[in-house]
Amino acid sequence: MNYRHILLGADFSEHGGRVAQRALDLSRRHQAELSVVHVVENLQYMDASYGPIVPFEIDLTGQLVEAARQRLEKLAEDLNIPPERRWVEIGSPKLEITRLAQERGVDLIVVGSHGRHGLALLLGSTASGVLHHAECDVLAVRLRA
Repeated sequence: MNYRHILLGADFSEHGGRVAQRALDLSRRHQAELSVVHVVENLQYMDASYGPIVPFEIDLTGQLVEAARQRLEKLAEDLNIPPERRWVEIGSPKLEITRLAQERGVDLIVVGSHGRHGLALLLGSTASGVLHHAECDVLAVRLRA
């Protein structure tokens, strides 16, 4: 089976370059289109000292999205991914990656997996969530310290 469209789920971790290189290698081997997505989780800070009536909210999401766009642009340029196949989304990484994959006709998602155990395993990881929600193949590249 040849893959036609591969989606890299970029997390900008210190080992993310290995995951990106694996996605690039697979896209070359299968002569497939390579796309990339980074998902920013919506973060808000609410100061509870003012009580429920006058919340002081700082929305960090906009700042995180802008920083993510800059990092994604550099990564995509290094991988020779055109602008129309680069996305920064906001929300749950597992849901946004799998939604985008389905909408764009992706047949392989490549993500990194830290192979966590214990509490981190119970809470779930992006790789695990993508694996369970995706309608296409998923490659979880093992990341080790």
